[in-house]
Amino acid sequence: MTSKLARFLLAMALVLSVAALAQTGSAAAAPASPAPAATGTGNKIGTINLEQAIFATNEGRRDFEALSKKLEPKQNELKGQNDEVESLKKQLNTQGDKLNEEARANLIKQIETKQKQLDRALQDAQEDARNQQSEIGQRIIQKMAPVLVKYANENGFGVIIDTSQPWPQSPVVWWGESLDCTKAVVEAYNTQSGVPAPATTGAAPKPAGTRPVGTGTGTKPATQAKPADPKQ
Repeated sequence: MTSKLARFLLAMALVLSVAALAQTGSAAAAPASPAPAATGTGNKIGTINLEQAIFATNEGRRDFEALSKKLEPKQNELKGQNDEVESLKKQLNTQGDKLNEEARANLIKQIETKQKQLDRALQDAQEDARNQQSEIGQRIIQKMAPVLVKYANENGFGVIIDTSQPWPQSPVVWWGESLDCTKAVVEAYNTQSGVPAPATTGAAPKPAGTRPVGTGTGTKPATQAKPADPKQ
């Protein structure tokens, strides 16, 4: 249970996963406002890590950091509940053989009750966090879609492939870093949004398993680790 709680708190802090992004209902394909028509004649192929791009934008950093702070009280509450359950389990392990049958049965029942309450609280908190994560992600990806189309048209791209998910979840097995346009699209998005960079000293939160935005000429296989499922 402690491991499960730790993974959930990490997921709450990172504030997005590939699964959460997928729940936006392919927002990039259906933005709130129509994207510019793809009228370019380019034939270049590019890649973009949309999940990473959401986090890298000034707007994404600002909103996910704000959500992370908003979720801190719930994290502390869940940790307190978990600590209470672990304390009772420790009491059972160390004193169980010294208790009479009735006292031992009452302690076991108390542990089971509090464990069920914690499990329900975790599930509710996970669902709430995912919903809020998806709202932020969907809003940003909808506004990013026309920026991406404009960038593609202006730079001669005929196709730009999302590399957020690793192979085999994604059909992209391998790509060269020189094809990645994540950084350029993020910069264009920041310019258009006018949102200043958050005044924080730390790096923007990123989901587990993603790789840094590539700006060099090296290559990377599309086999990076998949983010851990906080439910497990």
